[in-house]
Amino acid sequence: MTVGQVIGWFILLIGVGALLFWLHRLWRTRPWRGPRPRYPVVLVHGILGFDEIGIGTAKQKYFRGIAEHLASLGITLHRPLLPKLASIEQRARILAQVIEALPCRRVNIIAHSMGGLDARMAISQLGVGRKAASLTTIGTPHRGTPIADLGANLFHKKYGLGRLLGALGVGVDAIDDLTSARMKAFNEQVPDVRGVRYFCVPAGFDQHRNNLHPLLTPSHAYLRHSAGASDGLVPVDSQRWGHCLDPIEADHWAQIGWSNSSTFDAPGLYESLLLKLRRSGL
Repeated sequence: MTVGQVIGWFILLIGVGALLFWLHRLWRTRPWRGPRPRYPVVLVHGILGFDEIGIGTAKQKYFRGIAEHLASLGITLHRPLLPKLASIEQRARILAQVIEALPCRRVNIIAHSMGGLDARMAISQLGVGRKAASLTTIGTPHRGTPIADLGANLFHKKYGLGRLLGALGVGVDAIDDLTSARMKAFNEQVPDVRGVRYFCVPAGFDQHRNNLHPLLTPSHAYLRHSAGASDGLVPVDSQRWGHCLDPIEADHWAQIGWSNSSTFDAPGLYESLLLKLRRSGL
């Protein structure tokens, strides 16, 4: 073998090694290259939730860009539609019926905002604990939120708007249920279920940031002085339940893809959550 041939083989081996190293790095850094979760995923929306909104062909889902992204990865998804302003109990009963009817042995539930409370009640009180492998909550007010306290005060004590809305057929039970007092009682009555893994993703900002949605600036300022760091609607301390995963800087709407900021990747968040669930055997 000539010197030129030896050099050629050496260069080829270096090239193959570099290619294998690059492919390995790509596989490690791209979560969708990993295994899918063992169980289907149920995405549960929060207060004022919807399946999709829009005019004509221009439609957007509540989990904006998230459901489509996960479906493109081959993830089996279910997205129950719950009453927008009903009580936790009413929403939980519908959620339980939907999950019980699913043709699968177990499910992983990922819930946003009030949806996390609906899921907790369904798991603890309505038999869904037999079927839920895990519950991951994002932006859920497990201990209530001062925003609901303020809303309930305005609706009932000061202006009586609750009676007016009730006469118009618009309930405000959800606002009442999310108050700090109601959630204290809820947590005493709705214990976690053994065998179900509980996770949460704390989200918020210590102070005003440029990537906070402008419409959430007033409520974020109010919460900063009354409850500390928040996502603009829910204090970070209230979001903690079960095992806390890595915290994120995202306001309440950015958590589901509704943000005018390009600094937070909502589909990427849910993708990483599914990878963590699979690594946990779920």
